[in-house]
Amino acid sequence: MPAVHNAHRFAAFRHVGYRRYFFSRFLAYFAVQILSVSVGWQIYDLTRDPFALGLIGLFQFLPSLVLILVTGSVADRYNRRVIMGVCMLVGTLCAAALLILTVTGLFAPWPVYAILVVFGIERAFLTPAAQSLAPNLVPAEDLPNAIAWNSSSWQTATIVGPVVGGLIYGFGPMVPYTVSLCFFAAAALMVLAVPKPAQRSPASAQSWHTITAGFRYIKAEKVGAISLDLFAVLLGGAVALMPVFARDILVLGPWGLGLLRAAPGVGAVGMAVWLAAHPIRNRAGLYMFIGVALFGLATIVFGISTTTWVSIAALVVMGAADMISVYVRESLIALWTPDELRGRVNAVNAVFVGASNELGEFRAGTMASGFGAVFAVVFGGLGTLLVSLLWAAGFPQLRRIDRLDVPEGKRAA
Repeated sequence: MPAVHNAHRFAAFRHVGYRRYFFSRFLAYFAVQILSVSVGWQIYDLTRDPFALGLIGLFQFLPSLVLILVTGSVADRYNRRVIMGVCMLVGTLCAAALLILTVTGLFAPWPVYAILVVFGIERAFLTPAAQSLAPNLVPAEDLPNAIAWNSSSWQTATIVGPVVGGLIYGFGPMVPYTVSLCFFAAAALMVLAVPKPAQRSPASAQSWHTITAGFRYIKAEKVGAISLDLFAVLLGGAVALMPVFARDILVLGPWGLGLLRAAPGVGAVGMAVWLAAHPIRNRAGLYMFIGVALFGLATIVFGISTTTWVSIAALVVMGAADMISVYVRESLIALWTPDELRGRVNAVNAVFVGASNELGEFRAGTMASGFGAVFAVVFGGLGTLLVSLLWAAGFPQLRRIDRLDVPEGKRAA
């Protein structure tokens, strides 16, 4: 029995293409987290302005919004693993540019923001291609397991990456940028080694109707779940303000900032590993709303805390609660979306996720510059609680979702 249980837990890793894809994404995410901690600390150390931190998120989000009609269509029409490889090489160049600015003493907000715009363009193309490739690498019965492990790779990187970034930043800011550069390059080589999978591209020529197909599918099938995540994290996100809490409220250094950034990942990866072995089999919609509400409550606790261990514990709960919502939403998208639409649907979803994360950081930074970091975080947590109640009442069909599987009418023959 234990052997069967373990085989089920690691079902997605039986496929060589998925293994290479998994570790490539992990290295890229690890590099992103190291970069994020380093850029945030340098910018705040230079400006002491929360608004400058908010702009970091804004400039990374805008490219995905502007390119939304292009990125998903590209992921549906062209080789997804090649798109991932090219994007990761662009990430390598961005890390190299940040390293050059640091070494030459030219590191300043606006040159960094320009690099972050390029990085945002890279992520705008990478995200729909990466999310759409996974279902091509495993059979449908192993896809929920792959989704859970994908989430866990991101969350593991968010645990280890910020801590490592904070530690190696102590040796000088050029060190984390060098490490990130190497990780991006290795990730690119690894994903390009993934065997070419089957991918159904649209046979018809590009038109406004085909380009906007992702919007129509989202509207018809999953607008409630995606908009729930959008507004919950848009209001509740506190990541952008962690340098403020680490330096001015909890009085910690770069290593302490790494711990704060890692704490949500600790909770999320624990929940992801649990879900990989114990997938949600019923009442999925109800669990999603419970997760959003817990996320809001934990955000409030983090905002009012002045004790390090309480703040870290609240962030752990935030990460675990958010993972429940992410797991349900990504399972719905991956299982219910036809392969020929996955790129466009995931591009739309990526903009919603980017709006909730990067635009949420801009919201937090702007509010903190006017009313203080504590007010900005507590206000966001209260807003998240309100969103969970309003959406539970406004989308009863979402609340009543029971099983996470492929609907009868959408299963392949």
